[in-house]
Amino acid sequence: MILTGADAIFSGLISGIVATAVMTVTEIPSWRKWGLLGVFEWHENQVLSTRFFHIPRDTLSFKYIFFLHFLNGSLAGIAFPLILSILDIPITQDYVLVSSVAYGFMLWIVTLVPIHKPITRYSVWNHQLGHLPAIASLIGHLIYGLVLGIVIMINY
Repeated sequence: MILTGADAIFSGLISGIVATAVMTVTEIPSWRKWGLLGVFEWHENQVLSTRFFHIPRDTLSFKYIFFLHFLNGSLAGIAFPLILSILDIPITQDYVLVSSVAYGFMLWIVTLVPIHKPITRYSVWNHQLGHLPAIASLIGHLIYGLVLGIVIMINY
């Protein structure tokens, strides 16, 4: 089966929300260990929140951090089945799970590597906390992709 139109959008939205929720839970240990600097996506969203919502820089606002986090995860979730549809990849266990984990990796590369430093002024590769936050971020994105694929498989 290939998801198209409203089915792809709805399935992607639900899958993206669930995958983002699971990813968020996996990021909590990094936040507890390293603080906001150790969770790259949250740090980016905090900086963006100060710009978009005019929050003082010294105010930590999880409301806005998670709003942007779930917005991004939902939009990426919607994009996934649409991409599968465009590429004519059927919704089968073999294809979706491999594709979704690869998609999680691609999201990490595309959304983190080129934009983290311009937004936060901290390098992904030469981060003051070392390489473990980058690895934790990668694992979070792979989990996002896996859960995204699983939820899409459950829905259809």
